[in-house]
Amino acid sequence: MDESRDATWFAEKLTDRTIRGIAIETRALIRAGALPVGTKLPPIRDLAFALGISPATISEAWSELRRQKIISGRGRNGTWVSGDRFVAKPQRLGSSGNYGEGTLNLTAAVPDVHLLPPLAGAMAYGASADNLNSYERSRILPELEEAVRKIWSYEPEAFLATNGGYNAVYTLVHALVPPGASVALENPTGMRLLDILEDRDVRILPVQCDSEGPLPSSLEAALKLKPAAFIFQPRLHSVTGQSVSRERLEDLARILRGTDTLIVEDDGVGDISAAPRHSMGGHFPDRVIHILSFSKTHGPDLRLAVLSSSRAIVDQIQSYRSFSAGWTSRILQAGAAWLLRDPATQASIDHARMVYQERRANLVNALQQRGVRAMHGAGLCAWVPVSSEPFAMVTLAAHGIAVHPGAKFSILPTYYLRVATATLSDRYEKVAESIALAAGA
Repeated sequence: MDESRDATWFAEKLTDRTIRGIAIETRALIRAGALPVGTKLPPIRDLAFALGISPATISEAWSELRRQKIISGRGRNGTWVSGDRFVAKPQRLGSSGNYGEGTLNLTAAVPDVHLLPPLAGAMAYGASADNLNSYERSRILPELEEAVRKIWSYEPEAFLATNGGYNAVYTLVHALVPPGASVALENPTGMRLLDILEDRDVRILPVQCDSEGPLPSSLEAALKLKPAAFIFQPRLHSVTGQSVSRERLEDLARILRGTDTLIVEDDGVGDISAAPRHSMGGHFPDRVIHILSFSKTHGPDLRLAVLSSSRAIVDQIQSYRSFSAGWTSRILQAGAAWLLRDPATQASIDHARMVYQERRANLVNALQQRGVRAMHGAGLCAWVPVSSEPFAMVTLAAHGIAVHPGAKFSILPTYYLRVATATLSDRYEKVAESIALAAGA
C-alpha cells in the first residue's frame, strides 16, 4: 500500500498543536486505520504551515513516533507509516535465532551454571533481612553498603542497589539522558547497551578502542559534540576481553576534565576479571556513576547490581525508579551481603575465573595456530576477526555452530565474530577449525 495524506487533511484532524498532542493524535489515526501502514506523510514544512506552528514542533513529534517504530524515513525520501502499534523490543537482543538440536550454541556469553557459588545459605539468610516486606523505598541495605564499600574502587557519596547491571544502565539513562541527546559509547560494546540507547533515541557517538581501552583521540573527537554521557567498561570489556590500563584511564580522565559529561563506568563482569578495580570516581566524584553487577559472578537469578555516584545523581535515579518498583528486594540484598562476606563464595569465584580463562585461552591458542588473529584476554567470550561476517556466519551454521556477528555490538561496520567461551569445556579444536574456515584464514 502506498497512499498519502496532504497537509490540509492533517490540519482538519489534529486539534492539539503541541509536540505531545500531535504525536498522540497521529498515533491514534494510525491505530484507527485512517493512516494505513505505507501511507506517506506530508513534508514537515507543509504540515507546519497548515497547522500554523513551527516546523521544529512537527519534527519533534515525528521523532517520538519514529522512536516508537510507528513511522520511518526522513529527508528527501519522505516519511511514511511503518507500523500501527508501538511494541518496545530490544532489536539486537531480540534478533537472536532459535537453534535446533545438535547445534553448538556459542552465542550467549553467560556464566557456566556449574561454576556459580551455591545460593541456598545466602537466600536463607536474606529471608531474615531487616525491614523485610516494608514498602519503604530504601536505596540499599546498610549491610550491603558496608560490604561493597570494602571492595569499591573509590570512596563515593552514595550507593544504590538495582535489579542487575543493565537495569542500572536503563534506569540512569532514562533518568539523566533526554531523548535526542548524544552519548559517547565505546565501540564495540554490549548489544544490550546499544538496544537501551537506540530505544531512548539518543545519538550514539562511537569511541574506538584498542587493547588498552577507549582511544583518547576518539573520545576527544566525541566530546566536541558535547555528549550528555560517556559510557565505557573500565575493568574488563565484556565483548573483546581486553582491560583498560591504569595509564589509559588517567589519559581519559585528563580529556574529560573541563567537561560536564556524565561518566558511566559499567563493570558488568566483576571478579571474573583478574584486573584491578579502578575508577575515575576519585577525579570526578560529582559525575561518575560506577556500576558493579553480581550476575556473572554470583548468579543471574540474584538479579543484583550496585551503583555509586554523588548524592544528587543517586537522588535523580531513585526518583525515576519511583515510577516502578522503587527498591530492590531486601532478600536479595541481604543475600548478596552474606555472599560477599563468605570465604567459600570468593574461593568459588576465584576457581571459576581460572576455568573461564583456560577455556578462552584454549580457543584463542587453537585459532592462532590456524592463522586467525584472535587476541588473548579474559572473560566469557572471544572477539574473532573475519574477512566477511555473512560468509562466516553461514559457514559456521553449516558446521552446526552458532555465534553472534560483530555487527550486533557496533554501529560501525565490523569484521568480527563474538564467540562465547564460558561453557566451551571441550571441542575447542573442532570449533577453531570451523572458525578458521569461516574467517578465510
